[in-house]
Amino acid sequence: GIRDIGVTGVQTCALPIYRARPVDGLAWVTGASSGIGRGTALELARRGFRVLATARSKEALDDLVREAASLKGRIIARSVDVTDAALQKQVIDEIESSEGPIVLAFLNAGIYWPMRAHPFDAASFKKIFDVNVGGVVNGLEVLLNRMAARGRGQIAINASVAGYIGLPRAAAYSSSKAALIVMAESLKIETDALGITLQVVNPGFVKTPLTDKNDHPMPFLMELDDASRVICDGFERGGFEITFPWQLSRILKFLRLLPYETYFSLDRKSTRL
Repeated sequence: GIRDIGVTGVQTCALPIYRARPVDGLAWVTGASSGIGRGTALELARRGFRVLATARSKEALDDLVREAASLKGRIIARSVDVTDAALQKQVIDEIESSEGPIVLAFLNAGIYWPMRAHPFDAASFKKIFDVNVGGVVNGLEVLLNRMAARGRGQIAINASVAGYIGLPRAAAYSSSKAALIVMAESLKIETDALGITLQVVNPGFVKTPLTDKNDHPMPFLMELDDASRVICDGFERGGFEITFPWQLSRILKFLRLLPYETYFSLDRKSTRL
C-alpha cells in the first residue's frame, strides 16, 4: 500500500508500507523464554525467519532453540535482560555484525502481578514500569536509529487491552500498557516518515504463565498457538493495531467511552469491591 504522511502540517512524499520478509534479515523477539514471546518466536521461525530470541533465562532459551530445530527458519538465542540497555546494545551489535540487519522486532518482554490499593507497594509498581515500559524504550533506542539509517524496518510493541482502561487490581500493569499504547501513537507519524512500520499489539487473555496468576474469570481466553498466529498474521498484514480477541477488545473500548460514574458502578458489581 501507499501512505501520505503529513508532519507538522507539511505534506511529505508517499512511502511504501514496509512489511518484513525472511529474505530481508532477522526478526528479534524479547521476552522469548515463555508465553507470547516464545510462541511468536516459534511461529516466526515456522514462517522462515531467522529469529534472535532474547530473555533472561538461558535454560528456557536453550529449550526454545531445540524445539525450533526442525522448523523452516531458525532461532538464535542470547540471554539478555531488557532493563540492561548497555548489554542489549552490545548483543545487537554482535548479532547484526554476524547475521545481518534486524528488520522486524517484537518488543514483547513484560511482567505482571496483581496489585491492590492497600497495602500499596511502590517498589513492585516501579519494577513493572522498569520492565514493561523501560525495556521497550531500551529496545527502541537500539532499533530506531539503525532502521532510520536503512530507510526501512518494522517494530511491534506488545501492550495489552488492559491499557485501554484502568482495570481493578492492575494499577501498575494497566498504566504501563496504556503508556506503551500512547507512546506508539505519538511516534507513529514520525516513524512512518522514516520508512519504519510501527505497530502495537493489544492481546486479551492468552493462556500463559502470566495469566496463570489470575484468580478471576478471563473471558474469551485464547490458546497460545492461536494468539501467536494472529500476531504474525498482523505483522504480515500491516496496520497500526493488532488486537484480539475482537469481542473483548470491543467491550473494553466501549467501556472507555462510558461516563466514569457508570464505569465505576459496573466495576464494583463485577469485582464485588
